[in-house]
Amino acid sequence: MGRLTTHVLDAAHGCPGQGIAIELFRVEGDRLERIATRTTNDDGRCDSPLLEGDSFRSGVYQLQFSAGDYYRARGVTMPDPAFLDVVVLRFGIDANQSHYHVPLLISPYSYSTYRGS
Repeated sequence: MGRLTTHVLDAAHGCPGQGIAIELFRVEGDRLERIATRTTNDDGRCDSPLLEGDSFRSGVYQLQFSAGDYYRARGVTMPDPAFLDVVVLRFGIDANQSHYHVPLLISPYSYSTYRGS
């Protein structure tokens, strides 16, 4: 059975991104179907996979990370509007693969991601 996980690291403070709201959507044509919401734990991870079991299907997905809210809660002065408020990652899943891990490295002005293990 496959699963989708994520991990957020705060490059600006050199620590895990704790307390970041995450939404996962399945992309169906022009429509987004929200299928999971999570908040990162003390280690910047979710306590359970975003997808697993029968819900782990091939298709296009979108993760949305509330980075601006995270930095404002940390007391970081953000421009109005914030340069990065919600980080949106759209990616494909092949259900024949067993695990997709999508880490996110953030700062108030940049981010990077990759398919991890």
